[in-house]
Amino acid sequence: MEQWKGLRLILFPMPLQGHLNPMLELANLLHHQGFSITIIHTQFNPLNPSTYPHFTFHSIPVALSQAEASTSDILAFISLLNVKCSEPFRECLARLLSDNQVPVACLISDLLFHFTQPVAESLKLPRILLRTSAAFSFVAYAAFPLLLEKGYLPIQDSRLEEPVIELPPLKIKDLPVLKTMDPEKYYELVSGLKKETEASHGIIFNTFEDLEGSSLATIRQEFNIPIFPIGPFHKCFPAASSSSSSSSLLSQDQSCIRWLNSQALKSVIYVSFGSIAAISEAQFLEMAWGLANSNQPFLWVIRPGLVHGSEWLEPLPSGFLEALNGRAHIVKWAPQKEVLAHPAVGVFWTHNGWNSTLESICEGVPMICMPCLSDQMANARCVSDVWKVGLQLEHGIKRGEIERTVRKIMVEKEGEEIRERIFQLMEKANVCIKQGGSSYQSLEGLVKHILSLEK
Repeated sequence: MEQWKGLRLILFPMPLQGHLNPMLELANLLHHQGFSITIIHTQFNPLNPSTYPHFTFHSIPVALSQAEASTSDILAFISLLNVKCSEPFRECLARLLSDNQVPVACLISDLLFHFTQPVAESLKLPRILLRTSAAFSFVAYAAFPLLLEKGYLPIQDSRLEEPVIELPPLKIKDLPVLKTMDPEKYYELVSGLKKETEASHGIIFNTFEDLEGSSLATIRQEFNIPIFPIGPFHKCFPAASSSSSSSSLLSQDQSCIRWLNSQALKSVIYVSFGSIAAISEAQFLEMAWGLANSNQPFLWVIRPGLVHGSEWLEPLPSGFLEALNGRAHIVKWAPQKEVLAHPAVGVFWTHNGWNSTLESICEGVPMICMPCLSDQMANARCVSDVWKVGLQLEHGIKRGEIERTVRKIMVEKEGEEIRERIFQLMEKANVCIKQGGSSYQSLEGLVKHILSLEK
């Protein structure tokens, strides 16, 4: 480690919860390998430097109005951030590079910040990408030009259940598209993915070979750059997740852990849909009654703004919670890794964001899948049809369907088989990060690669 002690890496995360967490976990991993870490971050969703005293932080003057900060059109949001960050980021990076006291080996940028490629190139700084989602959804995005050519895109409502022959086991409804005012711009952006990725000096994935070996092999075949699957980040080294609560943009309610302590082993349904997904009031009510009628205790994360048109719990019928006699606990945000690791949790009803999916696998918790947008549909399809460690709510959000799905996982033989499979995957996740494991070796390869860039 001595040979590169102090060599600096500059990291630039996308300021969204699902992107910040893995970038900061990666930063901890690389710091543990002996690198100095500098993080450039925006004034929008700013990080708190005091919670990471071992990193250096530089804030760039990029703030968003309330209207601009809306994630209801994710494409418009990401495009705006790319425009607004470009010049402030360039100036900050140039200043850091002109400080000759500490040599900088490379920039590690979130893949969605596509403007960083020309900036890094102009400053002659190697750029490595972090992909914060699954390898399989990356393969699906890379196939967009082919999917457009074959007529799978734009998606037609009459063809939703048809298989995508080129990307088994996806159905057309599982393709990672975004609801946006400008679908053509979205296809154009995604279609440029291959060119932009190949212009980089490598790509880091928060995944592991035993989980996504086939997709990783496809990427290696199609992209002429080094690939580093070094996940699960949060399990690689204890300090990598010790600060997970401090990277949360929402205040975590620890009361749920005390409540879980009073529940029976593997009896609780944990329900959470991440930091962006939103549902209708009708869906919310069906969920509430489905959970109530399941007769299982449940911990439900209802983020302010989760339900369209509501601040928080207003749509719940009067007396709903009281009638459950303590069988339900509702919070605005939860310490998710701690919740999933709790022995009382028996199933995770999730939107299948990649962090949530990976965290559930790592704790051996079966999933009920309700994907909402983008790559979540592909993740959910892998959970239900490839790894077979969860069930999808395929037929809409209806209370009867929710009850049946909970019963299948918590009570019936199908649930036993799912638990056995996810336990085996959990074991593989634990092995891959130990010495000699695939992610351990890939991390060693990444360190060597970064050192070769600096010469």
